[in-house]
Amino acid sequence: MASISPASEQMAISLRGVHKHFGALHAVDGVDLDIPPGELFGLIGHNGAGKSTLFKMMLGLLAPTAGSILVAGTPVGGRHFRAARRQLGYLPENVVLYDNLDGLETLHFFARLKGAPLQDCPAMLEKVGLAHAGKRPVREYSKGMRQRLGFAQALLGKPRVLFLDEPTNGLDPQAIRDFYATLRDLQAGGVTVIITSHILAELQERVDRLAILASGQVQAVGSVQELRERTGLPLIVEVDMAPEDCHEALHALLATTGAKPAQTPTGLQLQCARTHKMAVLAALAPLGARVRDLRLQEPSLEDMFFGLSA
Repeated sequence: MASISPASEQMAISLRGVHKHFGALHAVDGVDLDIPPGELFGLIGHNGAGKSTLFKMMLGLLAPTAGSILVAGTPVGGRHFRAARRQLGYLPENVVLYDNLDGLETLHFFARLKGAPLQDCPAMLEKVGLAHAGKRPVREYSKGMRQRLGFAQALLGKPRVLFLDEPTNGLDPQAIRDFYATLRDLQAGGVTVIITSHILAELQERVDRLAILASGQVQAVGSVQELRERTGLPLIVEVDMAPEDCHEALHALLATTGAKPAQTPTGLQLQCARTHKMAVLAALAPLGARVRDLRLQEPSLEDMFFGLSA
């Protein structure tokens, strides 16, 4: 087992040299990761990258083949982890609920499993926007309503660490906005959130940091901006101007960046290195008001994901 340092014990989650093998398949293959308390952390990867396996090991549902995992300062699988697990909330990718129970009865069921107060259940239905459906059988719930009910059960017991696996499946845009607003409120109260999603645009502006997982290994960890700087993917610069001004701008940009802009119906478009950004602006400055508009398009999380996980 990898050694546990005092610094690791201060983390909400700490993994050192974590492996999980299923015969010849190395589902998780040497993961080191630290997530401090109160962080909203994203975990992304292709299907089969090892995300769900990693989740299950952090929850104590699977034992690692090798390595150490601390959650809430407690070794997973150790003699004190049973008590620590009461501080965890988990929403699996596929929520399985009892169709013959109503929403409130469902939360009562999970509250008894967790040892959480039953009187907290109505407020939890209110928090996820299901107060109006608390007495309706779950079999009458839409996919989005089932997802919100699953989220409500994950919040029972006031967890300090939340594991959310594809939590916005089936949610409409307003419900997604409300969901992330709830996460921010929880985060402000010190809750650590680990979230996976295949909707990368949804995570891009919402997580504090993220890890990109491929073939069971962490390819990169950092904020979206840190990953942009690390990947070195080009910016896209779009310049709106009259056709008669494009020739002068084209030559100025070519001299500055060494790259030839493409002419578009509205002006010019140029791909340039991040280090050339200010030089591009300086080259366009002499054109003054002839530049009608200027747009800089940063690499998206999707661009970085495919660049780092390929």
